[in-house]
Amino acid sequence: MGRTQTFDTDAVVRAARGVFWRHGYEAASVPALEAATGLRRSSIYHAFGSKRGLFDAAVESYLDEIVRPRLAPLAAPAPDAILEYLRGLRDALERAGSFIAANGCLLINAAGAAIADDAAVRETITAYRAELGRAIGNGIRAHRPDLDDADTQRLTETCTALVVAAYALARVDTASAVHSLDAALDLLERA
Repeated sequence: MGRTQTFDTDAVVRAARGVFWRHGYEAASVPALEAATGLRRSSIYHAFGSKRGLFDAAVESYLDEIVRPRLAPLAAPAPDAILEYLRGLRDALERAGSFIAANGCLLINAAGAAIADDAAVRETITAYRAELGRAIGNGIRAHRPDLDDADTQRLTETCTALVVAAYALARVDTASAVHSLDAALDLLERA
């Protein structure tokens, strides 16, 4: 007879997500995951199959609980929703000690790590980048309905790249990350 699960899966995944986000997949040791989650190695492997299974659950949690709620206002946006999104991200990066300023984006961090050699992880990162681009494009179309499709697409690609750059730089150069977002805001005002 199998063991009865006695822990909150969502809480465990969130705790592990923090470890992966701060340290990356490769540097997230099983002892660190045990300490963060309160589970023993055997329970982690029983519930998630492997460290990688726990990482996959953490990524889904990140998308569902962090990324998509932040992008939701851009689904059917008000005219200034894109500005609010960029300013909110800028404020979070500028806030000393904020988790995002200290750790950037879980998936952008993973894109630059060895875990990105895995096809499924690459696919997840690519899908995330596309989702981010679609949301930013929606926001730009609502903010600047006067632009033609080609200009909207160029502005979308540029602003998406600046957001990705901000996430990539957040951990090492907050000022440059904020500058990337300022550049996106400036582009939207001048377009």
